[in-house]
Amino acid sequence: MNVVEPGSPAENIVARAKTLLLRPLEAWAAIDSETSTIESLYRGWVIPLAAIPAVCGTVRELGFGGVQIFGIHYRPSFVGVIFEALLTYGLTLASVYVLALVIDGFALRFEGERSRTQAFKLAAYSATAGWLAGAFLLLPAIGGLIQLLGGIYSLYLLYRGLPVLMRSDEDRTTPYFVMILLATLVICLVIGSLASCVGGWGGPISID
Repeated sequence: MNVVEPGSPAENIVARAKTLLLRPLEAWAAIDSETSTIESLYRGWVIPLAAIPAVCGTVRELGFGGVQIFGIHYRPSFVGVIFEALLTYGLTLASVYVLALVIDGFALRFEGERSRTQAFKLAAYSATAGWLAGAFLLLPAIGGLIQLLGGIYSLYLLYRGLPVLMRSDEDRTTPYFVMILLATLVICLVIGSLASCVGGWGGPISID
């Protein structure tokens, strides 16, 4: 029995994600020819996939969360964990659009073609590996490492998709990518800083 119903939006997501991860050039060529809108990409791709690390990270924090130092165990509060997850999720949704603006803004500098929609496709679909790897956050020991590897592969997907979607000069793909990478790092730092500031601990303290 299939878990995913044939022809359903979930099946389309699974098929597209599989192609992106295993055959990225083929996937980018297909994505390039599609007539998508930013709204449809948000509804059909970004919103459901970006929720994976948010949900799995929350479950891990509530189930295995806390820090133990010198026998003193600090556990984050339920409200703090939920609020931090919601804020991180919201900022992630916004960051996809911000990254698309960066990609679009630098296109002409690297002999590409400006297109807000194409840039959003690139930002949304390239993040797939990192979002899917967020499911492994349920594993308290190695989940973070696997998500990091997924994020690195997402950067690879972004690199391969740049000349396809933005029509940039292939010889200038690397400096174009470096500019986007720097912007991505800044975005991640902002999200992490804001989330950690509002999440707080506020939970019980126990001494083992």
